[in-house]
Amino acid sequence: MEDNNNSRLHPAFTVSNIKNHIPITLELKNSHYNTWSELFQITCWAYDVLDHLSHPTDSADSSVTTGSGTPPSSAQTALWSRLDAIVLNWLYETISIELFNNIFDVGSTATATWSRIKDIFQDNKSSRALYLQRQFNSIMMDNFPDVTSYCQEIKSIANQLSNVDDKVSDPRMVLQLIAGLNDTYDSIASQLSYIKPLLTLYQARSMLLLED
Repeated sequence: MEDNNNSRLHPAFTVSNIKNHIPITLELKNSHYNTWSELFQITCWAYDVLDHLSHPTDSADSSVTTGSGTPPSSAQTALWSRLDAIVLNWLYETISIELFNNIFDVGSTATATWSRIKDIFQDNKSSRALYLQRQFNSIMMDNFPDVTSYCQEIKSIANQLSNVDDKVSDPRMVLQLIAGLNDTYDSIASQLSYIKPLLTLYQARSMLLLED
């Protein structure tokens, strides 16, 4: 952490729009928690504030220490508090209003808020996985305007399942793609099902696009 003489130069102060670094908005329903979390930690690492996500205490006075273990100066404590407010603001700016209302607490620190967000998504893995599995198994071509949208939905739900530790393999995605096709694609569906080993989702999508 910088001393007060160099605090104005701390890299976190140069971030004008956190959405340029973390384009995902974390939502309760369409969770991309693992992706959002990874991007957020990478950004904090790059801008030298990763410790604000994992420090064991919520107190700026007790959390700032010098390399020698001596008590922090008032300038160091003030800098820590300011950086913590920046990271907290980044958190608020990259989550949905609904999620914000679930985790907001007056006087919170970045560490405490980060932990509350993590708990929401980590504590409900089983129920979220069950819900997403039902969504995945009910994806049908007729509900989408084109092949691209259809395949994007399959991939999106598969990614969300991976976020709750239920990884979806490429063969499983292709089998769901085949199962959800309508009568218009009977011929290509038959071809896809007989190709061994099964194609990847992207290869199957290319074949469908050619069929169109």
